[in-house]
Amino acid sequence: MEYGLVVRWLVAYAALAALGRPLAARLCSTLPGRGVGFALPTALVVLGTVAYWVGHLTFGPVALASGLLVLVALAALTGLDRDALRERRLALAHGVRPTRRNAEAAAVFLVAFALLVAVRAADPAVHPLGGEKFLDFGLLKSLERATVLPPEDMWFANEPVAYYYGGHLLTALLSDLTATPPRFAYNLSLAGFYATLVTAAYGLAGAIARERADSWRPAALAAAFFVGVASNLVTASRLVVSALPPSLQRDVAAAVAARSRYTTEGVLGGVDAFSYWTASRVIPGTINEFPLFAWLNGDLHAHMMGTPFLLLGAALAFACYRTPPRDLRRRRLLAFVAVPLLAGLQTVVDTWSMPSLFGLLFLAVALGPADPWPMLSTRLAARRRNRDDGPLLDEFGHLVGALGVAGVAGVLGGVLAVPFLLGAGGGREVAILAAAERTSLPGLLLVHGAFLVVFYAYLLDRLSADRVLPLLVGVAALGLLASAATLPVAIAVGPLLALGWAASRTDRPVGFETVLIVAGAGLVAIVELLYVKEQAGPLRMNTVFKTYMQVWVLWGTAAGVALPAFVRRVGGDLPVPGTRSRWLRAGLAVAVVLATVPYAGLALSTHFDAAPDPTLDATRFVEREHPDEAPAVAYVDDLSGQPTLLSAPATGRYPGPNDDYPAPPGMYGWDSSPAASLTGVPTVAGWGHEIGYRGADAYLQRVRDVDDAYTGSPERTVAVLERYDVEYVWVGPAERARYGEVTFAGVDGLTPVFRNEAVTIYRVDEEELGVA
Repeated sequence: MEYGLVVRWLVAYAALAALGRPLAARLCSTLPGRGVGFALPTALVVLGTVAYWVGHLTFGPVALASGLLVLVALAALTGLDRDALRERRLALAHGVRPTRRNAEAAAVFLVAFALLVAVRAADPAVHPLGGEKFLDFGLLKSLERATVLPPEDMWFANEPVAYYYGGHLLTALLSDLTATPPRFAYNLSLAGFYATLVTAAYGLAGAIARERADSWRPAALAAAFFVGVASNLVTASRLVVSALPPSLQRDVAAAVAARSRYTTEGVLGGVDAFSYWTASRVIPGTINEFPLFAWLNGDLHAHMMGTPFLLLGAALAFACYRTPPRDLRRRRLLAFVAVPLLAGLQTVVDTWSMPSLFGLLFLAVALGPADPWPMLSTRLAARRRNRDDGPLLDEFGHLVGALGVAGVAGVLGGVLAVPFLLGAGGGREVAILAAAERTSLPGLLLVHGAFLVVFYAYLLDRLSADRVLPLLVGVAALGLLASAATLPVAIAVGPLLALGWAASRTDRPVGFETVLIVAGAGLVAIVELLYVKEQAGPLRMNTVFKTYMQVWVLWGTAAGVALPAFVRRVGGDLPVPGTRSRWLRAGLAVAVVLATVPYAGLALSTHFDAAPDPTLDATRFVEREHPDEAPAVAYVDDLSGQPTLLSAPATGRYPGPNDDYPAPPGMYGWDSSPAASLTGVPTVAGWGHEIGYRGADAYLQRVRDVDDAYTGSPERTVAVLERYDVEYVWVGPAERARYGEVTFAGVDGLTPVFRNEAVTIYRVDEEELGVA
């Protein structure tokens, strides 16, 4: 186990957090705690943004040094700013000890980091099976070799990568900062992103609870639990079914299976049939991940690395929500500078969650108490104040103003994102989801049920009976309409939107957690109506996959605030008999925790069971499982720069337009371009996922060219090698499985530079290349 590297990364994270703390405190100065929990993501945004832009000129030590220099300068400017010093003195005068708060956040980070280090040390390998680790590790290795951004695509040689790589960019920067080889940086970065996410949820929930003078620590710890440990209701449901009388088990299991991706026997399996994988595949045709599953599975993927910055965006929206109307300069700075700058980096880290930053800003301004129009124009705001439009028109005007604020911020953020978006894969469009593809109500409840129970209890408890009864009548009408329109999501989250909006317009004790509740409900509703049509996955698979992780993070933080507040508030207005009892409220909280914690216990215990000697080396498995090919991979890895490699394409389920293509290797198997994926040396045509980035025509044309190079005439082989500037040719098990025996007879200029029983690597001599 590489304990020295673990300590080195902890020191690096501590130093970055120390530099990011003054800026985070300045941006979040209107929040209780002044941005506790957001020091590290703030530092990473500064470091990543500067390195990204400088990297288009030169990437490497210069980009890293530039990012660090700007971070140090901003830390000095904000830390020594007169207003910041005054705010610090006032905090100390009121008995607030920021050092203690920072230490508690650091302790949360340390616990979460240690947990994930242990998890990754038990299974550190970047296996191609069960995820996209070949993609993620290949991007990291490509960045290690890159001299400018964007890096060259390791599966589409001579072209820049067409995938969001911002999280991998941050990992590469941390790898350089700590002098850590990528095979170790992969797993240490995974642990760092997880700990940053959990700490951000802890900090944001604590700040929201402090706003209403609630006990903040239970809220912060509950948020850390819901975001970092809790799961959906699949595992608990299977345990409940297995505990039913035998006469009922099969009928209940069949009913669950009919509305999900499971079989009746799978539901009946109970603990003995437990697999960590099952809970992530609930709704047919989709992927329904939550943080603990994602980090156990171990992909270093965009939808995971973007989550800390999504919560940073929520914190900036909360700061805008909390800023007094008279402080117009700060509100504009947050909305029109801080959020767009964050969105510019988030586009490169996780494009899917970039629009959510502006959605959060919109909801914070729309549900906040301050008029949004002065942020756009003081003249328009004055004219609006002089009119008496009535409550409905006034509310409509408030919404239009909030939309304008989010729109201006979105345009500014879009301008910063243009360079990346222009180079990203095209061929995507928004489509309307057919009624037959929509999620059933049981499916929605299995995925989101625990959060829905918490939020409905919490919001109904906050609204008086005279407000609840009309809403319940409206909900009943909405249910009838949803049934007629085959729209179960309207029943599941439609009332949340109404209750959240109503609660924010009363003098009841609700706060920014309502913004997070409404934001999550909106995202769940949107993916039941629209999806992004693309070639990276069938129908809405990718849309739900990438969106549901955002929902979990937002709702997990909100639940951390809502559940302790619901338990403590005895004598509320929830119109259900007995709910004024603290014991019944506590019982609800216990039931929610017990329903969401079994997955963690079972998954972690099976993960650590019979684990080999711990290590953080992501590529050690190659020597153990593929000993014949390991030396050849090491040879390619030792090559300098990014020479172009020719190897068999990993076409997977995309064999091409001709029926006479040989049976392709699986997309999620070892034959998925291992040399390119594990070294960052680009191959002409790699993994079939390139269809999602480039389109079928471009990818399959390269596949045909590669096939011709291995099986065609000498003239055709030479033409392909020259067209793609190939410098090395790989002939291994995948090539022989696809093409048979490969000899390149009749071609001059191919010299074997590596050979064993499994692999032969040829170097292409450009001057001697030709037909014999």
